Amino acid sequence: MQKCLNFIKMRRNWILILNLLLINFGFAEKIIIPYEKEKWETVETEIDKIVFSTLKKYKIEPANPSSDEVFIRRVYLDLLGTLPEPEEVIGFLNDKNPDKRKQLIDKLLERDEFAEYWSLKWCDILRVKSEFPINLWPNSVQAYHRWILNSLKENKPYDKFVRELLTSSGSNFRNPPVNFYRAVQGKNPASIASAVCLTFLGIRYEKLPVEIQRGMCNFFAKIGYKKTLEWKEEIVYFDQNNKESLTGIFPDGTKIIIPPDKDPREIFADWLIRPDNPYFSKNIVNRIWAWIFGRGIIHEPDDIRPDNFPSIPELLSYLEKEFIKSNYDLRHIYKLILNSRTYQQSFIPKTNNPEGEKYFAFYPIQRIPAEVLLDIIWKFTGIGEEYISQIPEPYTIIPSNQKNVLLADGSITSSFLELFGRPPRDTGYENERNNRVNEDQIRYLLNSSELYRKIQNSQNLRKLILQKRGDYQGTIEIIYLTLLSRYPQKEEMETLKSYFKKEGIDTKQAVEDIVWAIINSKEFLYKH
Repeated sequence: MQKCLNFIKMRRNWILILNLLLINFGFAEKIIIPYEKEKWETVETEIDKIVFSTLKKYKIEPANPSSDEVFIRRVYLDLLGTLPEPEEVIGFLNDKNPDKRKQLIDKLLERDEFAEYWSLKWCDILRVKSEFPINLWPNSVQAYHRWILNSLKENKPYDKFVRELLTSSGSNFRNPPVNFYRAVQGKNPASIASAVCLTFLGIRYEKLPVEIQRGMCNFFAKIGYKKTLEWKEEIVYFDQNNKESLTGIFPDGTKIIIPPDKDPREIFADWLIRPDNPYFSKNIVNRIWAWIFGRGIIHEPDDIRPDNFPSIPELLSYLEKEFIKSNYDLRHIYKLILNSRTYQQSFIPKTNNPEGEKYFAFYPIQRIPAEVLLDIIWKFTGIGEEYISQIPEPYTIIPSNQKNVLLADGSITSSFLELFGRPPRDTGYENERNNRVNEDQIRYLLNSSELYRKIQNSQNLRKLILQKRGDYQGTIEIIYLTLLSRYPQKEEMETLKSYFKKEGIDTKQAVEDIVWAIINSKEFLYKH
């Protein structure tokens, strides 16, 4: 009973703090410190010329430049799926080099965490999952994930990456790309054609004319599957038993005769990755833009069709051309986007025009993805999640010191990940991942005894208290730099320092209350 009373008292304390920490993310007409700067130091890029001229056309005012504090937190979350360390924040804030943002972007793109975080995105849309309804099985999941991760680490050209997936044959254990043909809910040509259209063209197979649907199926009509004596191993191969010629129809309506001795998948792959293909480059640059901004230039990014127009056609065309010119270098597109003023704008709009988000007049606020949020809590508290399967086949144990962004198998999950919108990876649709905030998430963050225990038992917080013994200002600064990537403002510092001196509150309790209050704040929970 006493523990319950203490918990209620503790909640009352940090709810008071939380009220002082909440930010108004609404419309603003003046510079808001520490979130914005008065003038641009970043050079205007071709992206900016296109976007800002569109905004001018519609009489929409773009946002102010984001502050260095906002930028470093944003770019770490967008590229690495993590927060910068306090010393990285301090170093960046103290750096007077006008090119420091560009240099930071280049540096982050070369870090292993970039490939680790973005492998998560690819595992979502490639449906990397061991159990029903995909049934890749654990060995295949690990092989497939490792291949995706290594492809991103070596910056494999995107056309090569896709061609390897589409033309692969062999064992699902020994040649990982063949798992593309197993990670669908049916092994029939229509199911495979649908997955190919969605993943690499951004179009919905079922919305194509019936004749084109049938012609698309013929590109995947000669895929064979056979078992081996090894548990759950399967061979994917070009089945040449069917000796008839087939008529393939590409999504643009072009017809082609497929000779009986030619693997139809190779014909389709050759067509797909041609520089003049109207779907291939458009799809991936639009997806990358959507992954960063929360919405595509064509929105939704996996529903490209003639009547779903891009908001800024010139922008999409520019990115397509740059991608082809770079020999399908994905990192080149990230650099173009992240070095733009369009990306580096404040999250605080200077317009109340509802079309502002559509035309990218500010950086759109987005809730941190489930795996990233859980990793941040683990990194800060030092207490992670351990995943153990409930059934003996396949028996799985994943230690608590592994990042959740590296949780390769979509079948392995937790109540936290499900609550915060981790996708089931059943279909490959972008909207399977849900980053919207709901009441259950708010209740969890406010009331979870599990989260409270992590904070209460955190060895990292104990070390901080010991290192900063009696130095309330130093303690508060480290908490802010770690969780919010900025120093506290004067008013915040004064409020929180006085909280340490409040009757009945010891240092440990004060630190725990402040941490929990910040974790419940909008500023922490959102990319902004």
